[in-house]
Amino acid sequence: MLEGQSITGPSYFNGQHYGWWKNRMENYMQAEDYELWILIKNGPLIPVKVNEEGKAIKNKPKEFDSTNYKMMEKNAKAKKLLYFGLGQDE
Repeated sequence: MLEGQSITGPSYFNGQHYGWWKNRMENYMQAEDYELWILIKNGPLIPVKVNEEGKAIKNKPKEFDSTNYKMMEKNAKAKKLLYFGLGQDE
């Protein structure tokens, strides 16, 4: 096993065999938390509110409620899984 590899964590991409790594990462993320996989495919959750004109605008962090914090936590977990599977040269 290469340095950085784990049997319980995401596969480490060393710049070779991208197709193999991609499939393993997809399966790992889906098994870890399927919603994280959907976030990675479709983009992050963005806390919004509706203004007086009926237009959705981003919440500022000081306006976050517990639901917004949970959204941001999901985004951070998705990013973490991706970052932990990449080497410093990627």
